[in-house]
Amino acid sequence: MSARYVPLLPAEAVAALPERARDVVEYRKSGLSLNHIQGCPLGCAYCIRHTYGLWDARLPQALMSDAEAVEQLVSHRYFRPHDTPLQVFNRATDPFLPGVREHLFAVLEDLDSRELTNHVLVITRARMNASDCERLNALRHLKVTLLFTYSGIGDKRIEPHPAQTVVNSMRLATTHAARRYRTIFYWRPLVPGLNDTTAHLARAAVLSGWADATVFTGLFYRDEIADYYRANGLPEPYQETARRKIVPETLERRILARFERRPSGAPPLFRKTSCAVSYVHGLPDYNGHYGIYELCDICPAAQLNMCARAHQVPTAAQLHEAAAGLPDAAHMHVTEVTERAAQVEGLPSEQPRYYLQHRLAFQIHDAAHPHHQRRHGRADLGWESANG
Repeated sequence: MSARYVPLLPAEAVAALPERARDVVEYRKSGLSLNHIQGCPLGCAYCIRHTYGLWDARLPQALMSDAEAVEQLVSHRYFRPHDTPLQVFNRATDPFLPGVREHLFAVLEDLDSRELTNHVLVITRARMNASDCERLNALRHLKVTLLFTYSGIGDKRIEPHPAQTVVNSMRLATTHAARRYRTIFYWRPLVPGLNDTTAHLARAAVLSGWADATVFTGLFYRDEIADYYRANGLPEPYQETARRKIVPETLERRILARFERRPSGAPPLFRKTSCAVSYVHGLPDYNGHYGIYELCDICPAAQLNMCARAHQVPTAAQLHEAAAGLPDAAHMHVTEVTERAAQVEGLPSEQPRYYLQHRLAFQIHDAAHPHHQRRHGRADLGWESANG
């Protein structure tokens, strides 16, 4: 195999991986995620790899060939041509690491050759070059969005990879001539006391001008990540963990206030990834956030109007029809449907919920994990004044 590619794990090594790591196609909120390349040397202490049993996998390796992985993706029960939003290498490696990038382009070019027009989200903090931009621009059908992860965290124990690398990549990609892909300043994770000073917010406001839109979000602080922080003597950002991302109310207010002072015409700020991705491609939000009206108060008026026109409240019968044929939705029960969202019970995991949400472009909430007003689907931590 060429040195441009990562090594292929033998079958027995794949079989020895944790169960979740072996499942290379997984539905996440912003898209159906393909992760047959696993392992990352960047060393971000808060990485979601902790929760997949992959933290110690620093050398990127392939679980299967790119062709086999793409076939698993397009034949998956959740995949819908031209409709299902996709993500590539967003869980266990960086898509623009040396070697990994060739697998990224193999996947993208295979999907594009099928004339699929699905959204494809590519999240990175690695070094890109001009030839990457040219290859992305050669894709004719996919709606590709590059999301450049930047936190501004200066503590090298928590984030050793230099932030300037992703800043340079974002500038390069955004200024590439006549590009077909879109770019997003992915400002995350925001953590009080770590990267939320006035200087941090001012720097982010400036950098946001080098992308088509900005998304801000907080930290997934799961039990496995907290255990790692404690074991390594890292400053613990919160006293408790949460299943959702944590963005305290006071921090959000400061961010909104700072971004309001940017020059007129600056690229817009969004709370949700799918809102920004949809906006940069001139489309309504595929996650159907419009019904959660307090999410939309920072959106451009034209985008808000587009989402309003696309907003359709499904009936319980339509929800069951959309779930028909999904074994993991066989016991789903619709408890309520409002203008904001449908509430369901009986789903064994988040994955069928995400499928239904994208299928109907409408918010689907699990009754076991309620979404409280004004918390925007985030953890309750830091939102003591919120209602509900």
